[in-house]
Amino acid sequence: MRHSVQYLRSLAFVGQMYLAMPVFGLIYMLPTLVSRRFAFHAIHHYARWVRWTARWMVGLRSEVRGKAPVDEVLIASKHQSFFDILLLVSAVPRPRFIMKQSLKWAPVLGWYAMRIGCVPVDRGKRGQAIAQMVEGVANGRHAPGQLIIYPQGTRVAPGVNRPYKVGAGVLYQQFGHDCVPAATNVGVFWPRTGIYRKPGLAVVEFLPRIPAGKPVDIFMAELQRAVETASNRLMHEAGFRPED
Repeated sequence: MRHSVQYLRSLAFVGQMYLAMPVFGLIYMLPTLVSRRFAFHAIHHYARWVRWTARWMVGLRSEVRGKAPVDEVLIASKHQSFFDILLLVSAVPRPRFIMKQSLKWAPVLGWYAMRIGCVPVDRGKRGQAIAQMVEGVANGRHAPGQLIIYPQGTRVAPGVNRPYKVGAGVLYQQFGHDCVPAATNVGVFWPRTGIYRKPGLAVVEFLPRIPAGKPVDIFMAELQRAVETASNRLMHEAGFRPED
């Protein structure tokens, strides 16, 4: 019975979340055409709306730990579901993402993603994807901010191992910025797919910076160790065990 009630609450939450997206999009569309800064206002307000409604509709609280960067950096984050995107967006002033090409054409989301400077890439072709990524970031250097990449390339469910891709290392080396790793446990409560949302405390945690200038192989090893160790700790805090 309790599971059924939570499922219905989750269904209502997910429905209003997707309905709110075009509403926020329409409210901010004209101002965003005038100035790019209103696109950031739109996505910040939407992210905060979803966090607030998740808390009271499904009992999913959320928290951002660590020092959120405000300068021009690379953020390399664990990615488990849509919710960790929203927590990152709500925490940093000018986020822009390395995103898959198909999202460019998504209604509302795709238009705002391009307005804030996201870089679409075709993830199916590794060499071409890296070239697209480097070129896209270079072309957007006039719009500084916090460039967010998911080094595993996709959402990864808790307890699943997936290798880290070299793209994060290429960007780190090419553009010479510090990297801020980020860990999360949101997948324990908000799955990669499906409707059901569990109550609890979802966390995104910014970790100590990795200074610019390290060799790529050393950087990648340090990044993976930091993100995986912290994410496992956060998931353990949330009650997740790999055997679950």
